[in-house]
Amino acid sequence: MPVKIFDSHLHIIDYEFPLIENNGFLPDEFTVKDYLKQANALNIVAGVVVSGSFQGFDQGYLLAALKQLGPGFVGVTQLPASTSDDEILELNRAGVRALRFNLKRGGSEDIRQIEYLAQRVYELANWHIELYVDSRELDDLYAVLVKLPRISIDHLGLSAAGFTTLLKLVAKGARVKATGFGRVDFDVARAMQEIVTTNPEALMFGTDLPCTRAPRLFQQADLQLVQQQFAQTQCHKILYANAYDWYRPGFE
Repeated sequence: MPVKIFDSHLHIIDYEFPLIENNGFLPDEFTVKDYLKQANALNIVAGVVVSGSFQGFDQGYLLAALKQLGPGFVGVTQLPASTSDDEILELNRAGVRALRFNLKRGGSEDIRQIEYLAQRVYELANWHIELYVDSRELDDLYAVLVKLPRISIDHLGLSAAGFTTLLKLVAKGARVKATGFGRVDFDVARAMQEIVTTNPEALMFGTDLPCTRAPRLFQQADLQLVQQQFAQTQCHKILYANAYDWYRPGFE
């Protein structure tokens, strides 16, 4: 039987909803239908729709995507600090589970609001904070990040420089997405091994589809790399169980 996968990181880009040009870039359309064509072939049974820089604070596309994808899928959104408690709780009821700070591309709230918002969304809805950040910046952010209730970091942190600080955060409970293998500047297999050694619950696989602006797109070999590197029990954690436990979708 093929292994089931919880896709911890994907984007839906629907031209029926607003898009914001980011550094001269607008992504190609990638609808729920487009995603499912690829996801079904990989035995993806659940996943996380992540808001991109080009979507800003728009919630319309995300709510529509979650409704189409069904209860196994959850959302990660971007919100301004002025968002009311009622709005956060309404998004939670719709399946949103985290708040993203995009330090790499922008489009999210200012990083100076991270402590305030992290505490608010955690107390209101048990949400965590997701960071799209180059790990070279983690040393300067460490004192703040280590105090936050729950955090995850996208794309293995992107850079070898700063990876030691990423591992320090993992040891304190941070999760890391095994995504965007074509975006990083280091040996992915070795990095994953170090993360798993630090905390076997930390690593969460994802496709990053449609891989906007990535030097190399997701390929089947990325999934196979995980399966080759880890025993079956740990593979199940990385490909499914860790993300399921982190996001707690409503389908089971």
